[in-house]
Amino acid sequence: MKKYRVNVNGTVYEVELEEITGATAPIAAPAVAPAPAAPVSSAPAGGEQITSPMPGNILSVNISAGDTVKKGQVLMILEAMKMENEIMSPCDGKVVSVSVSKGAAVESGTLLCVIG
Repeated sequence: MKKYRVNVNGTVYEVELEEITGATAPIAAPAVAPAPAAPVSSAPAGGEQITSPMPGNILSVNISAGDTVKKGQVLMILEAMKMENEIMSPCDGKVVSVSVSKGAAVESGTLLCVIG
């Protein structure tokens, strides 16, 4: 057995590891679920697609289709890991479509809106 000291967030733990040698039964790999398909986008050609950078819940939507937005304007608030994240417009333009509403749960890559 080998002893190690591990520091995790300022707390020191002492752990012992035992090396297993010889013929042992192989450990079956856990079944892996297929990755979910990427969200299908119905964005018009040439529009700037704004997607969710992480999974979370939409707390507020500050825009609607037809609104004119400026670069840096807060489009919506995404709550992820108990933090409120501002989703900002990457460019000036007109909101072509809004694909989510307040209270919606989104995954990484989910289309939030399109700016044309």
